Amino acid sequence: MIAALCYGLLVLAWVIDLLTPQLFVAAILLNGPIALSSLALRPQLTVRLTILAELANIVAGYVNGVQAGNHWDTIAIGDRILSAASFLLVGALTIRTQENARRAGESEERERIVARERALRHAMENVRATLNMELVQRSAVREASALTGADVATIAVRQSSFDLADWYEFKAGDDEVRVERRPLTPQEASLIERAREAKRVIAVDAGDPLGRLLGANALIASLDTEASETSLLLSWHDRVPTADERAAVQTFVDNLAVALQQARLFVRLAAQNDEIAEQKDALQQRSDVIRDLVYALAHDLRTPLAAADITMTQALLGAYGELPERYREVLKTTIASNEDLRRQLETLLLVARYESGEDSRAFVPFEIRPLLRRIVDEMQAMAAQRGVQLRFNDDGAEVEMTADPDEIRRAVVNLVVNAIEATPAGGTVSVAVHRNRMLAIEVSDDGYGVPPERRRQLFQRFTGVRAGGGTGLGLYIVRRIAEKYGGTVRYEPLEPRGSRFELVFPIQAGA
Repeated sequence: MIAALCYGLLVLAWVIDLLTPQLFVAAILLNGPIALSSLALRPQLTVRLTILAELANIVAGYVNGVQAGNHWDTIAIGDRILSAASFLLVGALTIRTQENARRAGESEERERIVARERALRHAMENVRATLNMELVQRSAVREASALTGADVATIAVRQSSFDLADWYEFKAGDDEVRVERRPLTPQEASLIERAREAKRVIAVDAGDPLGRLLGANALIASLDTEASETSLLLSWHDRVPTADERAAVQTFVDNLAVALQQARLFVRLAAQNDEIAEQKDALQQRSDVIRDLVYALAHDLRTPLAAADITMTQALLGAYGELPERYREVLKTTIASNEDLRRQLETLLLVARYESGEDSRAFVPFEIRPLLRRIVDEMQAMAAQRGVQLRFNDDGAEVEMTADPDEIRRAVVNLVVNAIEATPAGGTVSVAVHRNRMLAIEVSDDGYGVPPERRRQLFQRFTGVRAGGGTGLGLYIVRRIAEKYGGTVRYEPLEPRGSRFELVFPIQAGA
């Protein structure tokens, strides 16, 4: 339109220039169409008009000279040259103006985009400020109204097409979001179905049949998820939403769908965490019951076992008269079996305490050599009964550690008992202690050794040194005691036969 007007004015100015005398240079009027082309924001149009103006100026000057009897006045020629220069100047200024206008327009568009993105980011920050579904939906209708300038923003949520919908409605100017539960009207159901099929934001004009039923211009979007059918409806009573507002709604809907999905995922995870917590509590309760049963059983059995041990020992010492030698051997065997049973009960109690976190917290510095010497002396009777030589390789060096002496004693006793039981008559069990960068307590024997298939799980629960031997908890307790003080327990087979177990601790273990 502007281009046609410019060309028309150019022709008109040229005709006027042709009809005027030579000394009356009307070519200056040709600057008008050139300047007017700035409104078109098309540099190419300005360049073409400038070229045509220059040609029109030359042709008009020539025609004026012919009309004057082939006489071209010097002043008229100078005016023509000045006019030609003015065409170039006006054309250049017009092109510069168009460039500035375009840049200004681009800058304004960028600012509008930035402002829209900032508003969208702010809106989504408010929506994502909580992961509670109720609060997310309330915040969503508020922010949708503020972002798009809609008169009414509504979100409808229902679990299926057969359920009542929860309506969250916010009207511009209100302070609170109105919430109600009601069925969809046929018009609303039809609009939502159209949006669901389109899978994008759709616009409804107030002149459309559905728009007339709504009484407003509207934008509708479906945000359905696997958990519910969710729809957003925005309406304007007095105007049609702009293209920018439509674009903002589409972007808002895409982000809102993600926010709703995150909120639903959080709700689901919270429910799963609650379920896991309940299962954990139930498991802990069962564990506590089992631990209490072990405690009760062990404590109840220790008393009669101790009484029986005292009675049989007194009988063996002659407190009840002289006993036949054969009966004395039976008593010795029974006392040994009774002692094994008591040791197993103590082991079960200790495992129960470790598993429930009730292990000892008593840490004191003590010399390890005297402790090992006492253990070897106390175990000599058991070793002699099995025909095994038990010795302590004492190099006389002072070795101190900080720990609970009773626990270290228990760990070493377990290793010594295992070694004695795994060594045939005539064999040897040795106990030693070494100190270098670490403190190492070594128990070795020349007995049967550990079968290769059992070595991998040697220090796990219920996997003893020998199949069918003991509770399978002794070496597990040794490992737990070593780990408690930052140490380890290691096994090494000896050649041609035998085993070496080594408890290794940091020098300041437990300090």
